[in-house]
Amino acid sequence: MGHAVRCYEALGSWSLTNLLRNEGERAIAAIDEFRRGYPELDVRFYDLNGTLPQVMAEELKNADVVIFHEWNDPKVVASVLATRQRLGFRVLFHDTHHRAYTDPGALLRMQLHLFDGVLAYGEAIRKIYSERFGIEKTWTLHEAADLKSFHPLQRNKLSDVLWIGNWGDEERTQELYEFLVEPARALSDFRFVAYGVRYPDSAREALRSTGIDFRGYLPNLQTPAAYAESALALHIPRRQYANGLSGIPTIRMFEAMACGTALVCSPWSDLEGLFREGEDYVAVPDGETMKRELRQLLRDPSRQRQIGQSALQTIQSRHTCAHRAEQLTAICHELLQ
Repeated sequence: MGHAVRCYEALGSWSLTNLLRNEGERAIAAIDEFRRGYPELDVRFYDLNGTLPQVMAEELKNADVVIFHEWNDPKVVASVLATRQRLGFRVLFHDTHHRAYTDPGALLRMQLHLFDGVLAYGEAIRKIYSERFGIEKTWTLHEAADLKSFHPLQRNKLSDVLWIGNWGDEERTQELYEFLVEPARALSDFRFVAYGVRYPDSAREALRSTGIDFRGYLPNLQTPAAYAESALALHIPRRQYANGLSGIPTIRMFEAMACGTALVCSPWSDLEGLFREGEDYVAVPDGETMKRELRQLLRDPSRQRQIGQSALQTIQSRHTCAHRAEQLTAICHELLQ
């Protein structure tokens, strides 16, 4: 859209450090793949323990808008906020997690009252900032799919049911047993594949004992191929998104649908009407229904294709990165008036 965008990442960040420690050469290959896929992204690194205020003041002197993600270190937030009055940029807070609901104290350390507004990736999160935190300007900015990387691929079907996701730090252990492990045990005549990281030994054993092929770490840009090679995919949200934050779809749903995948979801309510239940995806209320639904769908390739095509049409018409870029640009114009 003609804007200049720079991204900043802390040296020694938790995600990158653990990725390199646990995956080694595979991690390096994934990082290189990401750089090749997005050469237009200008990603710059900074040292949290260095001369941060001086560095940030120099970097941001020509900025119009600065956006923080809610996992940024409060020290970085404070350093940038200290320069904003002199440099004149606007500051937005971007939240794509559940801590506003589960750990609000951590976010209040961010000096939210000094921000110009909050971008929340679901209406339930936006209401927390508006009604509980008293933030005057808030917007719902949903996740989206980048159609350049996430689109249908032609592949032979090598599995029947696919699950991509981390074990969940005990935030969906019960759900994974009910909606993945037990269905795989009951449908032993079908092939189940799982990808993800931070699976404890007990989880790996549970997958192995039920015949689920656990393949570990999968770089996100390789997920379209995984979706294309499976008849169905599962969406099992963390329990926060099925109760107190009901209605918020994570990015995995958008990307799976953009790949034309028939998606079956554990209990999740689309309170914001982003998709068409029963057409773009199938939702089940419990594990027994999951077993029955999977069996029926796996025996009906025509229905699989119908769901995948419907989901793809919805993503293309409403939920691409281009749609979100237009919305964010409009928000920025509003702030700068």
